[in-house]
Amino acid sequence: MSSRLVTRTRRAGAAPSGVGARRPLAIVLALALSALLSACTQPSSEPTTTSTAGPSTPAASPTPTPTPTQPVLVPDGTAEENLPLFAQVVETVWASPGRVSGRAYIDALVAAGFDKAAMQVTNDQTTIGDPAESIQFSVLWDDECLIGQVGPATGEPVAVIVPALAEGGCLIGNTRPIDW
Repeated sequence: MSSRLVTRTRRAGAAPSGVGARRPLAIVLALALSALLSACTQPSSEPTTTSTAGPSTPAASPTPTPTPTQPVLVPDGTAEENLPLFAQVVETVWASPGRVSGRAYIDALVAAGFDKAAMQVTNDQTTIGDPAESIQFSVLWDDECLIGQVGPATGEPVAVIVPALAEGGCLIGNTRPIDW
C-alpha cells in the first residue's frame, strides 16, 4: 500500500482547528475540485492571437479514426498469412443467402484473389438429392491447405490450415468438378 502525503493549509478567516473546524474528507475534496474547476474557467491572462488568413482558409478537419485493416491476399505469403482473408470470405458467404452453395464459396474466394485451379469443393447435395449436412472447400497453398467447412451439422463456419495430402490436394473423398 502506498502512502500519500496530504498537506493542509489554513485559509485567512478560517476557524482554527477544533471540533467545528473539521470537515469530512469528501467535503474538502469537493471544495478543492470546485476551486480547480473554477480556475480552469477563468479568462486567461495570455494574449489571444487572431489569424491573419482570410475566410477562404479551410478549417483543419479532425483526424479520422483509423478503421481496422481489412485482410488482403498475400500472393507470396504463407497459408497462415492468408487465413484471415479466407476466414472472412467464409464468414461473409455464410451470412448470405448462398450459405449452402459450394459454388458461392468458390466464387467468393476467386473474387478475393485465390486461385480457382488450386480449389476443391464437396457436393451441396447427397446422392439422393437432400441438402448436404456440411460442405467443405479448400485452397491448396504450397504444401498446406486452407479448408472451410459449413453446414447445418457444422454449426458455425470453420476455417483452418492443415497439411496438404501426400498425393496432392486437400480434401479426401469425392469432390465435384469446378467447371464453371
